[in-house]
Amino acid sequence: MTDLRARIGYSERTEKKPYFYANAHEKDFVPLAPEEVTIRDARGRDCSLDIEGFTLVEHESAVADLTDLAEVQRVHSDEIAQLITSLTGCHQVVMAPMGILRFSERQGVNAAHDNSHPARFVHVDMAKEAAAAMREKAAPEGKTVVRSAQYNVWRVLSDPPQDVPLGLCDYSSLAPDDLIDCEAIFDPLDGSPEWGFPNYLLAHNPAHRWFYYSNMHRSEALVFKTSESDTARAQLMPHGAFDNPLAGPDAPARISLEMRGTAYWFG
Repeated sequence: MTDLRARIGYSERTEKKPYFYANAHEKDFVPLAPEEVTIRDARGRDCSLDIEGFTLVEHESAVADLTDLAEVQRVHSDEIAQLITSLTGCHQVVMAPMGILRFSERQGVNAAHDNSHPARFVHVDMAKEAAAAMREKAAPEGKTVVRSAQYNVWRVLSDPPQDVPLGLCDYSSLAPDDLIDCEAIFDPLDGSPEWGFPNYLLAHNPAHRWFYYSNMHRSEALVFKTSESDTARAQLMPHGAFDNPLAGPDAPARISLEMRGTAYWFG
């Protein structure tokens, strides 16, 4: 295991509500207050989706080029639905329509892709109430839903070591007051109308336990919880990108793919 020290993009509280854009980050109001923390390598640790909120699994795809989002939608979406089903024992998974590619700034291609910057500030994919409404809206008709949960399946497409890995805050180390209300705004590059939803940033708490997975490769998938109806289980996963101090200047620039799905259990 390769533990390290790095700066994590915490935020500070202000009277003005923060907001951030998917693309036009020059418009963001995110009052950053980075802190250097120990980030432990989670390899070899028994981390679970319902306690820490994340886990790493081996997972192969039949898609040769996972940067081809049309092929990802056609083939890989079903692969991820099957993965979530096997990991959680749920009855059905409803997938988000598209995958999300992200590129280290060193690639120089962010301007050509929607929502493609690594998030340098710690955030949660969606606030609790908004996520609950989304789970309810997407629920299969004619079924009695007794539990639902949303998952993000994150994988690297570039070779190790990653210059900008993903850091994860153990849910069991999180206090409710650590979350800072904010607004996420999606501003499509094709000029479609902007839309937004409630989100959270994260205030620093020395009790937080941070993890990452060193030297991830294409045949691995990092699965983490983004919302949950069962309050006895991990509810959400604060996460954010950080600069890897162990990756030299010649390390491959990160390319990653995110797939998101909502799992349902029926009564």
